[in-house]
Amino acid sequence: MTIPSRSELPDVPGTKDKENMRETWKKVLFIFNPVSGKSQIRTDLVDILEILSAKDYVITCYPTKCRGDARNLVRSRKEDYVYVICAGGDGTLDEVVSGMMENPDKPFVPIGYIPSGTTNDFANSLGIPSDIKEAAKVIANGRTFLCDLGRFNKNDYFTYVAAFGIFTETSYQTPQDLKNTLGHMAYVLQGVMDLGNIRTYHFRVESAEFSASEDFVFGMVTNSKTVGGFPDITGSEVDMSDGLFEVTLIKMPQNILELNDIVQYLGGMAQTSDLVFRFKTSHLVLESDEPVRWTRDGEFAGAFKRVELTNLNKKLKIIVSAEKARQLAAPAENRQ
Repeated sequence: MTIPSRSELPDVPGTKDKENMRETWKKVLFIFNPVSGKSQIRTDLVDILEILSAKDYVITCYPTKCRGDARNLVRSRKEDYVYVICAGGDGTLDEVVSGMMENPDKPFVPIGYIPSGTTNDFANSLGIPSDIKEAAKVIANGRTFLCDLGRFNKNDYFTYVAAFGIFTETSYQTPQDLKNTLGHMAYVLQGVMDLGNIRTYHFRVESAEFSASEDFVFGMVTNSKTVGGFPDITGSEVDMSDGLFEVTLIKMPQNILELNDIVQYLGGMAQTSDLVFRFKTSHLVLESDEPVRWTRDGEFAGAFKRVELTNLNKKLKIIVSAEKARQLAAPAENRQ
């Protein structure tokens, strides 16, 4: 991404001096979570700043201090930025995106994402490098991709997954120091501990494409090619800008053969399964008789009897490599 020329700068009401606008459009806000992943961001911070400064950007840095900090900062921002950089896990990115949506006075500017969490599902789906310095180079030289964004009920958002049921509590119950020490294995270990607490949830599910009243052990509404570190678990044909979610709902297996049936289907080794419902939709409502705990992008979202999920087509502006931008823009049959 390059600094816009004078002729390319937009007209802003009340602003006639485009040279002043040009100065505004050099500014970026860099928000980072210093404890995400293995705290690698601390080691690479100077390198990141050097990579971005080489592009003539003026950088304002802000380390987050607690949960919700990034969301509050972006929601209340007063200055204009050419884009906002987020360094952290998927939860930190979720906060930045939510804060952007909640700021009535500022437009949604492109977001540069430097993944430094444990699983980084969203970054993997967009081809954003896991190497922190390489991800910074993508921001410095990349292109903006218009990605779908999920709205969770009326006031919350998610970038790639909203889920309930078995394993969904793993990410926010796993201690941060364990995540930092063991990485993805920490989630696996915590998930094994959850197996003794398996239960089902009765939902009435309604969308234009699908309706049911069933007991489910797990459900996820996604816009991602990877969830929980598992590639293609959401299906083989995922378009992150088509205005559609991929929905997966799983019924409780009664024996080891039924469990194997589910695994075979989710792994792409079976064409169908009577225990798994999978469909695409732009809008979905799930209702239950009791509050059910949900996660958004791996973070606890609360307990609800009714959840409404809406796809906001191409609302999220995210920076990817030029090559990846071309791939994502290509017709589905030509993607690699």
